[in-house]
Amino acid sequence: MKNKIRIANAGGFWGDDLGVLRRQLEGGDVDYISSDFLAEVTMSILRKQQLKDESLGYVTDFVDQIVDVADLMKEKGVRMITNAGGINPIGCARKILSELKKKGVSIKIAVVEGDNIIERIDEFYPGKTSFKNMDTGEDFKDIFENIQSANIYLGVPPLLKALESGADLILAGRVTDTSVTMAPMIYELGWKLDDWDKLAAGLIAGHIIECGAQSTGGNFTDWQKVKRWDNMGYPIVEMNKNGEFLVYKHENTGGLISIDTIREQLVYEMGNPDQYISPDVVADFSQLKLELIGENKVLVKNAKGHPSTPYLKVSMAFEDGYKATSSIVISGGKVLIKAQEFEKIFWQRLKHTYLKKNTEFVGYNSCHQHLAEDINPNEILLRLSVYDTNVEKIKDFSMSIAPLILSGPPGVAVTGGRARMQQVITYWPTLIPKTCISSMVYVLDKEGEIKFSSEIPSVLGNEQELVAKKASNSSTNNQNKEKGVKMCAVPIREICLARSGDKGDTVNIGVLARSKEVYHFIKQELTSERIADLFLGLSKGKVTRFEIDNLMALNFLLEEALDGGGTKSLMIDAQGKTFASALLNQEIVVPEEVLSSISSEEFQK
Repeated sequence: MKNKIRIANAGGFWGDDLGVLRRQLEGGDVDYISSDFLAEVTMSILRKQQLKDESLGYVTDFVDQIVDVADLMKEKGVRMITNAGGINPIGCARKILSELKKKGVSIKIAVVEGDNIIERIDEFYPGKTSFKNMDTGEDFKDIFENIQSANIYLGVPPLLKALESGADLILAGRVTDTSVTMAPMIYELGWKLDDWDKLAAGLIAGHIIECGAQSTGGNFTDWQKVKRWDNMGYPIVEMNKNGEFLVYKHENTGGLISIDTIREQLVYEMGNPDQYISPDVVADFSQLKLELIGENKVLVKNAKGHPSTPYLKVSMAFEDGYKATSSIVISGGKVLIKAQEFEKIFWQRLKHTYLKKNTEFVGYNSCHQHLAEDINPNEILLRLSVYDTNVEKIKDFSMSIAPLILSGPPGVAVTGGRARMQQVITYWPTLIPKTCISSMVYVLDKEGEIKFSSEIPSVLGNEQELVAKKASNSSTNNQNKEKGVKMCAVPIREICLARSGDKGDTVNIGVLARSKEVYHFIKQELTSERIADLFLGLSKGKVTRFEIDNLMALNFLLEEALDGGGTKSLMIDAQGKTFASALLNQEIVVPEEVLSSISSEEFQK
């Protein structure tokens, strides 16, 4: 067994920089490379492709990416794990082997299957599980007939079996984003599957690097501190056998790694910070310690973990009506008034009542709405959207924008033709008992034929369901408003960093204090009630707050904040990425002594 292992990330989503894989191989020594291609809705997209062509259903971009570097991987002895197999990992493997054969290159590929249960729904429902929506509590029978995809989030057990085969490339379908990074650690460092603290360290390491450059300066609040954006460096984890790990990037690359970039990524898409649930372990982020030990090098230690739950998450998607979006550019004087008049004219002429409709003034307040500062724009992109189950109503909408160009106020620029009607595929998260599921590992020969297969159960060892802890929403009155304390009104970004993300129709906003004094202050001031008031209208559900003292962070969950989430949303920011910026732009009254603590606080030491 090794004492440490280096795992590099080569992409955080389908559409990421395809040149990263080669750069990670050429930039320095690593042992493994992992990449994540699959978001919740991606599986349904792949399913649609496969229905048109049964040979598809995988991430086609990855084929070109791996074929380009396969010889270099072999030369350097680097192995790779990825979920690029989508819903057809064997098809993906055979396509790669076919292309490599043309180049005279041979690699060993292992395939992990078992996550795709779309053809097995009747086997599980209703006898073995209810498939109730875990976010809303809705009944599965209401959408049963319209299910398009259903994929289990598999964990590390089948990936470990694939590693044992000696494969150069392991192709999986829907495995968790973190498991592609965790599996090599467990395999190479000899960790046991009930060593919860070490598994938690692996999960946290995977969470930090799974989104690629988001931990190396991408989406960073203090983006001005990033000196280089060319040749962007992607993250690498060096994991020690004891569970402590270093996050770094190759020398002479762009981007930035600091305690703040890592803190921001840690709170990204986070729920309860002391119960980050995966199929393999429940990680506790609340005792983590971060230490800057050199330029672009952060040490992470003190991860804590608990036994995993007896369930696996299932990502389903179902057909759920249609939507369309039209837009035109409005310019000239009094642009906002003119755009509002165009909006009025458009909906009056259309006459239909839709299940959902939305108007946005891009360039004025489309992302932040009432939280945006008041400005007098020179031009506005008027964005109009509808959703309905009636196809004819959607068609009428698509034909209604063009007449406005010649029969409304002047100063209009055309941005496109008729709006394209889109089938809405809605995300349905649910659970299934682990005892229902097993996965398969296949090893292919150079001709793409299966020469070895093994069935892997999803339940390994003693696992127990955790009792959820109640989130902390406690706050105290701000004692700093007493008479005699000098106060300053500043944008929240001067005292905090923040990052936001989505899970279905819920937005998480992680707020990170720039000093200990600031953290004590925002714990009192930024209550769940205050955030609910700020985002009133944007967030229509409950707001929950979690405190993460060790990261000097607060995590807020804003329910019903994305108009249904995913492809069903009519919002221009359907993933909540701009919510953090909206919060950071708001003013807050801060005691001067708290404000002065920021310059004196040495965060990076």
